[in-house]
Amino acid sequence: MARYTSSFVAKANLEQIPILLCELVESCDFEVVYQATDYLMAREIPGQVPFSKLVTVEALVESTAAQNNEVPVIFVIKNDELPLNPNNHCQQLFQKLQLALKQSQEWRLIAAVAS
Repeated sequence: MARYTSSFVAKANLEQIPILLCELVESCDFEVVYQATDYLMAREIPGQVPFSKLVTVEALVESTAAQNNEVPVIFVIKNDELPLNPNNHCQQLFQKLQLALKQSQEWRLIAAVAS
């Protein structure tokens, strides 16, 4: 299973986070499957790649660590594909999401890990 993790800080108040997350994942061609105040799950829209390569994005909002309009969010991007090739489909979508986060004024990178 390919799995990539990154931590970002959203420069927004806690109430704005669900809106920012939806806009972010939809701009990267994911559809929201489930959303709560401190969690979002989105999946890649089926039809472009085999089922085993479909990517899921989970965003975990650390609401207890929020302070001064900065909210930490952990992103987990994963699929069922074995990451035999370092440039696999999951890695490509991870990079796409990372680029969207880095280009946005509302997000600041803390850490990124590939596993």
